[in-house]
Amino acid sequence: MKQDQTVLRVSGLHKRFADHPVLKGISFEVKSGEVVVIMGASGSGKTTLIRSLNFLEMPDSGSVSVCDIEVECDPSFGGKLDRCPRALRNRMAQIRRSTAMVFQSFNLFPHMTALENVMEGPVSVKGLPRAQAKERALALLERVGLQDRAHAWPRQLSGGQKQRVAIARGLAMEPKVIFFDEPTSALDPELRDEVLCVMKELAEAGMTMLIVTHELRFARDVADRIIFMEGGQVLNDCPAPQFFAETNTDLRTRRFLGKLAV
Repeated sequence: MKQDQTVLRVSGLHKRFADHPVLKGISFEVKSGEVVVIMGASGSGKTTLIRSLNFLEMPDSGSVSVCDIEVECDPSFGGKLDRCPRALRNRMAQIRRSTAMVFQSFNLFPHMTALENVMEGPVSVKGLPRAQAKERALALLERVGLQDRAHAWPRQLSGGQKQRVAIARGLAMEPKVIFFDEPTSALDPELRDEVLCVMKELAEAGMTMLIVTHELRFARDVADRIIFMEGGQVLNDCPAPQFFAETNTDLRTRRFLGKLAV
């Protein structure tokens, strides 16, 4: 995919839980090779947004397009996946196959080794022969520095190692974009750097990434853009240097950054 080609397009996304609106008309685009960090205080809608992009949460209205595969969410579906027409669910499945998600709680299969966790998606979703999937999985575990832990069970891995396996599992699907939902929030400080190091290497390799995080140093060093959310809306969408610049006079942004820096 060409650099500067739009990979992800989000338009007018709305989501509510009961009577509480969580997303209020979110719109933005992400280009190939771009690293976009989503920041905002707790409750601003960041996680709901990123989960809506691959339909772990079903938006109430708006559209999501990945690599020109578009899903238009109609209010008549009531935010329920099972109310969507089959053709629409098929397009959602296509988007899921073009993306990967890394969760804050790892979500590894406990009954599978690290190698088997990485192999599972290509075999069960893409129908890749096991021998080919194993070869790819071993190469990816080596890429994240875990080739010597391929046959370890999740319970035998540290939190940082589990998250690196989760990243390798996502890469095994050959995604066009990877979504990260606070990937270091469940880790002790000494384990965060090993995960962030892998993510930096992915960014340098040109992987398109959308990352929910509070890691200020990482965002400064790696992000191309920052999307700053508050109250379910995008308040600021700008290049990272502009967001972090001392000349940024937006009071809500400065207040947010001040709290994280404490």
